Amino acid sequence: MKIQYLLFYTLLFGVFSFVNAQENLDFSGKKKIVSPEIKGKNVTFRLFAPQAKTVKLQGNWMTGTSSEPDAIELKKDPQGIWSLSKDDFGADIYTYSFFVDGVKVSDPNNSYQVRDVSSVMSMFLIEGPESTNYKVQDVPHGTVSKRWYASKGLKADRRLTVYTPPGYESSKEKFPVLYLLHGMGGDEDAWMTLGRASQILDNLIAQGKARPMIVVMPNGHTSNSAAPGESSRGFYQIDMVTPDIFSGDMENYFNEIIDFTEHNYRVKQSARNRAIAGLSMGGFHALYISANQPKTFDYVGLFSPAILPPENRKSHIYVDLDAKLHKQKANSYQLYWIGIGKTDFLFKQVAEYRQKLDKIDFRYQYLESEGGHTWSNWRTYLNDFLQQIFK
Repeated sequence: MKIQYLLFYTLLFGVFSFVNAQENLDFSGKKKIVSPEIKGKNVTFRLFAPQAKTVKLQGNWMTGTSSEPDAIELKKDPQGIWSLSKDDFGADIYTYSFFVDGVKVSDPNNSYQVRDVSSVMSMFLIEGPESTNYKVQDVPHGTVSKRWYASKGLKADRRLTVYTPPGYESSKEKFPVLYLLHGMGGDEDAWMTLGRASQILDNLIAQGKARPMIVVMPNGHTSNSAAPGESSRGFYQIDMVTPDIFSGDMENYFNEIIDFTEHNYRVKQSARNRAIAGLSMGGFHALYISANQPKTFDYVGLFSPAILPPENRKSHIYVDLDAKLHKQKANSYQLYWIGIGKTDFLFKQVAEYRQKLDKIDFRYQYLESEGGHTWSNWRTYLNDFLQQIFK
């Protein structure tokens, strides 16, 4: 009899332990609200908030400004479920949030979320030819790793994200390298999470449209050693504007990243096998790093780049740009690629920079797309740029 009681209490204890361990699982049996519900180009958003007075939806496909984005009000049914449908989404990745009585919240029924700087948003994908490469396909996959390198110049250990192509570990081949840089407020995770870089690379390599390559994604904010919460600083408040911006530190100490890569990976160590590209602030970095090292990179990609530093920033990195561009031109690079959206707030700067390049007959390839300063454009630019380098 004692054995039966012992078995009973052991089983009961195990059940309670399982429930406590699975604290986020819902065993209530309630019908789950589907949000977003995707049917082709039609998407329905839903939120159960019976006590709310207003529920609005804000998405990255809407117009408006970053400080005052547009939002659309949802309608409530008798059961307290607010909903909104939109039927003209193009193939792409989208992010959105709800505003419940003015308070921003993620969609509790959508498990897919992503962080952009300090904002966490719900995410979904609309399938189609334009977004095919953003999905994980049944193809050979590369390896994504987080590596730390010692920066003597910055006196810190700093983290990189590194993509190695399918089969790297089992081969003895040497590969070309792309150094891929993020924008202001971003970090070494940004191109992997928001940019879908590993999916794009896997798919293009499998299609034979891109050469197998190593891609190194450093943290461009030199006052941070790693993505938020991933360094000894702990869980600090995330700032978009950090004191290192326009300091010249990223450009000054970039060779430490190249040296680490070439000592730790099987890479081809020549300009024709090095590329550098970046978005926004990362495009600014790519512009000045390549201009100050005209014999280092044969391929340069500027995605919605910032062009000029503030007038009070006097680092030697930023001076005599015209003379540096003349030297870069004389070194016979293979591709200088520029992309910008028609409504991007940096459009005028880029137009003026292109006039400068035209004046000195500096050869470049230019893509002008719809939209503004968005990940939708930067994923497209990366997809295009990867197919043209190391050929």
